[in-house]
Amino acid sequence: MVSLRCKMMVKEELKKLGLQSQHVIVDLGTVELLEDITEKQREQLKKNLLISGLELLDDTKSILIERILNLVIEMIHYSDEMPVMNYSAYISEKLNYDYTYLASIFSEVKGLTLQQFIIIQKIERAKELLLYDNLNLTKIADKLHYSSVAHLSNQFKKVTGLTPSFFKHMKQKRIALENV
Repeated sequence: MVSLRCKMMVKEELKKLGLQSQHVIVDLGTVELLEDITEKQREQLKKNLLISGLELLDDTKSILIERILNLVIEMIHYSDEMPVMNYSAYISEKLNYDYTYLASIFSEVKGLTLQQFIIIQKIERAKELLLYDNLNLTKIADKLHYSSVAHLSNQFKKVTGLTPSFFKHMKQKRIALENV
């Protein structure tokens, strides 16, 4: 799993700098240091993480955006059960911020609304489920908390330009051609 690999890489980098006993791994891809580190240690950590394909975020907006991105992706792609409450309440509760504030910051930084990002992620998940889980559209719509198959199909077509059925047919055709 990618997040486990990332945690191990971060722990290793902290160990190299002699900071392994001073950190606490916190949810959603953040590391909280219990003690202040020197500017030299911070720069070295930033450089080492970048080599590993990771980024040290310094400003609070970037950190908050990263937490939102991780939470939405985890919620839609990696959670067996979607939250029972609506997404805005779930995100607000998990991050301890007012949803309006989170949505505003997200739009400002990312150039799309948080709701648009959630829809895009849900459609990406629907594509995965169509291709690999052999679920029908009714089950996919239910799993992703769509009110109906028609609602899922409309959003799918808006995002991809294709109907879910055509998408699945096209992918199956391409896979069959690759296996020849």
